Amino acid sequence: MAKQSQVPLAAVIKPLAPLPPDETPPYLVDHGESGPIRCNRCKAYMCPYMQFIEGGRRFQCGFCSCVTEVPPHYFQHLDHTGKRVDCYDRPELSMGSYEFTATVDYCKNNKIPQPPAFIFLIDVSYNAVKNGMVGIICQELKTLLDYLPRENPDMESNIRVGFVTYNKVLHFYNVKASLAQPQMMVVSDVADMFVPLLDGFLVNVSESRVVIESLLDQIPEMFADTRETESVFGPVIQAGLEALKAADCAGKLFVFHSSLPIAEAPGKLKNREDKKLVGTDKEKSLFQPQVSFYNTLAKECVAQGCCVDLFLFPNQYVDVATLGVVPTSTGGSIYKYTYFQASSDQERFLNDLRRDVQKQVGFDALMRVRTSTGIRATDFFGSFYMSNTTDVELAGLDCDKTVTVEFRHDDKLSEETGALMQCAVLYTSCSGQRRLRIHNMAVNCCSQLADLYRNCETDTIINFFAKYAYRSVLGSPIKNVRDSLVNQCAQILACYRKNCASPSSAGQCTLLPVYLNCMLKSDVLQPGADVSLDDRAYLRQLVSTLDVSESHVFFYPRLLPLQKLDVMSMSLPVAVRNSEERLSRGGVYLLENGLNIFLWVGVNAQQELLQNIFGTPAFGQIDPNMTSLPALDNPFSKRLREIIESFRAQRSRYMKLMVVKPEDKLELIFKHFLVEDKSNNGGASYVDFLCHMHKEIRQLLS
Repeated sequence: MAKQSQVPLAAVIKPLAPLPPDETPPYLVDHGESGPIRCNRCKAYMCPYMQFIEGGRRFQCGFCSCVTEVPPHYFQHLDHTGKRVDCYDRPELSMGSYEFTATVDYCKNNKIPQPPAFIFLIDVSYNAVKNGMVGIICQELKTLLDYLPRENPDMESNIRVGFVTYNKVLHFYNVKASLAQPQMMVVSDVADMFVPLLDGFLVNVSESRVVIESLLDQIPEMFADTRETESVFGPVIQAGLEALKAADCAGKLFVFHSSLPIAEAPGKLKNREDKKLVGTDKEKSLFQPQVSFYNTLAKECVAQGCCVDLFLFPNQYVDVATLGVVPTSTGGSIYKYTYFQASSDQERFLNDLRRDVQKQVGFDALMRVRTSTGIRATDFFGSFYMSNTTDVELAGLDCDKTVTVEFRHDDKLSEETGALMQCAVLYTSCSGQRRLRIHNMAVNCCSQLADLYRNCETDTIINFFAKYAYRSVLGSPIKNVRDSLVNQCAQILACYRKNCASPSSAGQCTLLPVYLNCMLKSDVLQPGADVSLDDRAYLRQLVSTLDVSESHVFFYPRLLPLQKLDVMSMSLPVAVRNSEERLSRGGVYLLENGLNIFLWVGVNAQQELLQNIFGTPAFGQIDPNMTSLPALDNPFSKRLREIIESFRAQRSRYMKLMVVKPEDKLELIFKHFLVEDKSNNGGASYVDFLCHMHKEIRQLLS
């Protein structure tokens, strides 16, 4: 049935996901020095699917059926139904998700880990200083350092910090608490990177606050008149890595970078932006790193637990495909602010930076997915490194990152027992404690195609297809990737039509063509003439870690008619379909795609509506350059600003607000997100694509 239907079997896992407000954090279970109880054979961790037998003295594993002795300290009697009498007192026997404290055997080299460190590496070349980035970062860090992640809100963060600035050379800073002034040490031999000081580089914020603040005040002044336009990049990451090695701890590098690293140094790059390759068989090379240096560096970073977050401020090509190798292999993130201007982009950058520094993160993480007999994990997608076929290695794992796992069905499954999955993540918490987070899931099995199609999770299928396709462009011509997506979708729908297409069995699959067409028209798989190679590489890397709700709105943005907003109700107006014909010239619409929020204002919008939103009844007086709405004292303005804030809170990136007026230069960008329409880059409208799909399906059925 799996072969016949062609529906993929995959799970999108977000191990450290933020909790809904009404849920308690996962319970932390401590089994003392002996550590967590596990199956002897497959090593699955104790969970609600283990069956206790022989009066509670042994348990049978739900994953591999092996029988294991229960250690004496864990023994408990069974009740008349065969359950342990303490079942509901133990999270690991009654909950889907929980954590174990890991023993020293689970630590690297059997050593208790040190608390992690954060190192800020700031580009101080001409572009970075001129666009205001350096001044903004230094000003922000003075307050942001009070908000480093911590286990307990009442305790101070254990994370230590360090600072480096760089252009063609690197400047390290000694900010030891006992100094009257910070001290700078310059390393100009970037070919052989080393850290020139150990004592005083990584410090506790509260102890060294005065010296740190003095440094952050001085950096923008020191480089204010710089004429140095060239910068390095490889040695910058090497410097952070060496510092973490010297301190024997894991940590995160925050790199703020502005230009293609053309200075003579390891990892030097050349400009290879060649639009002529787009649409040819050589196009795939543009998504691949141009040198192998960064792959090797990424591997070293993962071994140390050194995660890299990259903030890019480019004015021209910087080769994101290559610079992104280390962040995407270490579980890090990439943020990109093209043509950064303090006036319009500062808010977005600072919100991204604040969220990035404060969010919960684990280090030196190792993830393994175990399954019951009949299915097995065969492929993995996301920002991580794998040195074997089973273990996902993440130098850092934060609350936004997902890992997508594809399963193969390779043995008999039964409808009675279903199938089990267990995701176990071993990581070091912000306080330096080694932990295991366990997530368990039981799924039903079915033997009827109608049941399969009724329970298909379309949004998850699209999330999986996108990640599969975006990875495939590294090795196959884009036309082949597109064709294989259309082909697989046609096979899924042909099988559905042949075996289940009665009105009563209308399943989720009917939406597949809508979403697939949106994905095929995305800038990675079908770029417009104005889409840069860097943007395509950036989006390709971004999508690889998105969760299902984020990929859904990324491919099919949410479009709300604000003229139908009821300020007395907490519910949102019903979203309309993403097509120009759904826009009324008398309305105002809000569109969000996870990266931006657009406010489209119709030419004949009611004066009262404009007055409530913009504080002016005249369409001509609305400033199209505004990036935030005025805080007006009326219920409509308050409710609309609440909605925008709640949308921003749901996303992992801060969405910049853009006001769009018809015939405006921004309208072209806005129309690009009306995904059911024909697009400028030759993408089919939904109706045309549906006709094409019907032809494909008919051929398969004939």
